[in-house]
Amino acid sequence: MATYKQLLAEKEKLEAQLVEVREAEIAGVIEQIQSLMSQYELTVDDIAPKRRRGRPAAVGKAKAPAKEKVSLPPKYQDPKTGATWTGRGRAPAWLGKNRDKFLIAEA
Repeated sequence: MATYKQLLAEKEKLEAQLVEVREAEIAGVIEQIQSLMSQYELTVDDIAPKRRRGRPAAVGKAKAPAKEKVSLPPKYQDPKTGATWTGRGRAPAWLGKNRDKFLIAEA
């Protein structure tokens, strides 16, 4: 049975072999790719994937500044709680069907 230190030494040797074999295979693959590119007169742009989905990326354009939210003056007020509503969006429950009695008098 091998000891822990022996197994670690074997592991280091195998990892070194892996690195060497990978580098050799990569060099061969790169040579194949280069020969095929020259044979078919291809460029890197021909091989690189093209963007297909969504809007094209904005190149050199600055984003428009965000619009400031303008708060509207309240149009209705609940006399019991003092809660107000501008008249936009979903109506609050306290408003009920008769909105006229909750109208704020214009100054």
